[in-house]
Amino acid sequence: MTAAGGWLPWAQAMAAALYDPEHGYYAGGPRRIGRQGDFYTAVSVGPLYGRLLADHAALRWQAWGRPETWWLAEQAAHDGQLMQDVLTALVEHHPELAARARPVLVEPQTGYEAVQRARLGVAWAGEMSWVRSVAELPGGSGLFICNELLDAFPAHRVRREGGQWRELGVALGGGGLEWQSRELTTPELRAETERLPEELPEGYVTEIQIAPLDWLRALAGSAFRGEVWIADYGLDAEDYWSLERPEGTLRRYFQHRMDDRVLEDWGKADLTCHVNLTRLQQEAQSLGFTLLEDSDQGLLLTRLAAPWLQSLEGRPPDAAARALLRQFQTLTHPGLMGRAFRVLRLACPRQG
Repeated sequence: MTAAGGWLPWAQAMAAALYDPEHGYYAGGPRRIGRQGDFYTAVSVGPLYGRLLADHAALRWQAWGRPETWWLAEQAAHDGQLMQDVLTALVEHHPELAARARPVLVEPQTGYEAVQRARLGVAWAGEMSWVRSVAELPGGSGLFICNELLDAFPAHRVRREGGQWRELGVALGGGGLEWQSRELTTPELRAETERLPEELPEGYVTEIQIAPLDWLRALAGSAFRGEVWIADYGLDAEDYWSLERPEGTLRRYFQHRMDDRVLEDWGKADLTCHVNLTRLQQEAQSLGFTLLEDSDQGLLLTRLAAPWLQSLEGRPPDAAARALLRQFQTLTHPGLMGRAFRVLRLACPRQG
């Protein structure tokens, strides 16, 4: 513990547990996902997700007037698998766009960039580029994919005590790390707590997410002027602050188990909390973004998959088609990933 008095605000503790360059969960390079890792993602299901994103990119490229240069950006690209899936699908199904697409990855961690370059640097060596932050994104139109990015941003945690909101942090106790509360540490955190419902009871705990708002502000200030695809665990404010969530949404993923034991196995477990989509949309609209769509992942992907599904009618699917249909069911079924993930599509503010 490095803070005064041995107490560290949760946002800083979560950042250290995930991103400390030596001991953090994401230190060094990409973690395994899927069957051999701690969790599944839409990407680990198979290449269909990238195929559908490629179809969406083609639709948006046409809607923007088929520009000569179309930026295909991604942040939280992990090992580069999703970008590879999208680019491969563009070459196979949308060759005209593939010739004009310019892929760029937002990657602040050098270990991740090295793995991404190893995967993507052969087939697309002359086209790929990397930047460290959204503020460095190139100007022009395109599609910016953010798949499970915002839920991994460090969040503040607050608890209702004596009719006031106090900030939760961690300190070393007799049995190891333990929760302790202090006065709110920043003016921005105090401003965000003023948005919380007054009727929340004593002892109620929730997360305050400031990092995603800062990320949106940086994106609004960049030169990029395309569409942003945000797919993540998310809830509307009414559900986010439900009385049925008295301990918030903070969870850990460890060896394919999800629980609330977030003070254990630091550096070995993933930590995450749901995104407050209402607050994110409020901030986006105040910055000049246009909300194009807010949808469950299942509904949106089903719409994108309609032409492909129709092409299968009237003939028995072969082995490849059956594999894709299994992926489609996992991505869209309400009991699997279809309702667990929400997708926001935003149009970046226009310049001038």
